[in-house]
Amino acid sequence: MVSLILASASPRRRELLNLLGLPFTVRPVKIDETLDPALPPMEAVGRLSARKARAQLRRTGEVFLAADTVVVLNGKILGKPRSPEEAAGMLRALAGQEHLVMTGLTVASDWGTETVTEVTAVRFRDLTDREIASYVATGEPMDKAGAYGIQGGGAIFVTGIAGDYYNVVGLPLCRLYGVLRRLAPELWEEQA
Repeated sequence: MVSLILASASPRRRELLNLLGLPFTVRPVKIDETLDPALPPMEAVGRLSARKARAQLRRTGEVFLAADTVVVLNGKILGKPRSPEEAAGMLRALAGQEHLVMTGLTVASDWGTETVTEVTAVRFRDLTDREIASYVATGEPMDKAGAYGIQGGGAIFVTGIAGDYYNVVGLPLCRLYGVLRRLAPELWEEQA
């Protein structure tokens, strides 16, 4: 029997993983999530997911999934805001601009370990200070990279995306499916 383990307490990642129809257990890891500022964002987020995967003690038959998502604007990483003021500043910076959402994804199984990074381009419309203040007041931006949730109230800011929508939410399902098929084929056999 093979067990899929999600190394995240994120309710969004749990909801997304449920879409694959695979049973899984949530087992978050606690590590320093500081990204290496010397690395390009795409590499830094991939390395963070790999560190999360290595931090978990895996037993035979466990398939471990770790992920981390960041927003990148003009080469600068925007993580989760630490205050409402920082959230408002992030949203002002994103207004009228295109940015990238990057998710580093690592799967570790008895078959091996693979880390990939999915990138989706997102374009925001211009935002007023009042719209920003109203959205920040909802509290929604506070636990989200880039201070917005495309699946929530932040949806009204987005004029378009190029790439995987689910990546922007926090877990690129199509890419994950491919990695799981390669590294944990027995997960799918058990579903048949």
